Amino acid sequence: MNDDALLRYSRHIMLEEIDIVGQERLLRSHVLIIGAGGLGSPAALYLAGAGVGRLAIADDDVIELSNLQRQIAHVTAGIGNSKAESAAAAAQALNPETSVQALARRLTGDDLREAVENADIVLDCTDRFSSRFAINRACVASRTPLVSGAAIRFSGQLAVFDPRTEASPCYACLYGEAGDDDALSCAESGVVSPLVGIIGSFQALEALKLITGAGRPHSGLATFDALAGEWRRFALPRDPQCPVCSMR
Repeated sequence: MNDDALLRYSRHIMLEEIDIVGQERLLRSHVLIIGAGGLGSPAALYLAGAGVGRLAIADDDVIELSNLQRQIAHVTAGIGNSKAESAAAAAQALNPETSVQALARRLTGDDLREAVENADIVLDCTDRFSSRFAINRACVASRTPLVSGAAIRFSGQLAVFDPRTEASPCYACLYGEAGDDDALSCAESGVVSPLVGIIGSFQALEALKLITGAGRPHSGLATFDALAGEWRRFALPRDPQCPVCSMR
């Protein structure tokens, strides 16, 4: 790291749990964020600011006026533009030293598998069960850690799945592979704006911990009740009959 980098990341380097070694791990890391909306926006900005070396942001959607209540990587002047490109531009402006790639398409099939295999960590910031199931399968197949977040109305949740750990469950252990995409739709159900910032920031924090080795990775399922301001933690054992990870 040069003098500018040492200054930029000085608040990380001051932390014993990260130090120069951890910061250098961040600078060498590659994170894939799938979904550049309410969750992906803060996650992308914090990870770029933290010094992630390569950041790929995938989303096939465009910015709409109703998004701006909560999707903080985007601005009013960008309405109609690609969310992936908008979030990538915001992240790049925050940290020009991070290599940011916009993937303005829905990742499926071989395209999804290749993008996941190329990443050290995947953040699932989508709002569709079908996307979550596909991302989970790709992460299990490639043994890539997955940080999953969700937010709806006044309720949020986060889970970390690490296929590199034998006892770790996967997303399908929690939900199976059956779910209604509309059940997670903010357009149908609404969501309070700061909630997605809380959960997206939590996802960025867990990714940073996984990369640097600071602390302990989150385990189990965490849920947040924004109306009560309360977190709850639930143990999440691996399902020996899981259709996705039981054969790994």
